[in-house]
Amino acid sequence: MNAVVFEHVPVADLPESWRAKLAKASGALVTVRIEVEAQAAPAEEFVTDDPAFGIWRDREDMADVAAYVRKTRQPRYNRDGSRNEP
Repeated sequence: MNAVVFEHVPVADLPESWRAKLAKASGALVTVRIEVEAQAAPAEEFVTDDPAFGIWRDREDMADVAAYVRKTRQPRYNRDGSRNEP
């Protein structure tokens, strides 16, 4: 990891946005350490040659997935005992 360190830097010499975050007097000395942030590993692309993968993607009755699942999970009977219509 690469880092740059500045020691004994007067608070007054820091950029305004940095000074606003410090509760130090302007005559105080601070150490500034600047490090390179670790880069996240690139996400691997999902690849499959399984012919069953995605076989339902063209179903029109599942175009709105949330509505389809809500309907599937809906109970057969209402609270008053009447039957729900499919």
